[in-house]
Amino acid sequence: MAATVVKMTKQELKEIIESTVEKKLLQLLRDPDRGLVLKKALKDRLLRQRKAVAVGERGESLTTIVRRLGLN
Repeated sequence: MAATVVKMTKQELKEIIESTVEKKLLQLLRDPDRGLVLKKALKDRLLRQRKAVAVGERGESLTTIVRRLGLN
């Protein structure tokens, strides 16, 4: 639309702003990894890490981190 803001109705301006905000939000919130293929080696590594964390071999609990950082 090549009209100036002065010549626009409130509704036209509102629609332009809404459209612009919606486009920007979609751009910012989209998944940048969408459509990419997760390689088997990486998937296997992530599953091993998840299991290690679940049995306490890796990582710290949230409670431990909160206590250590004095956030409680």
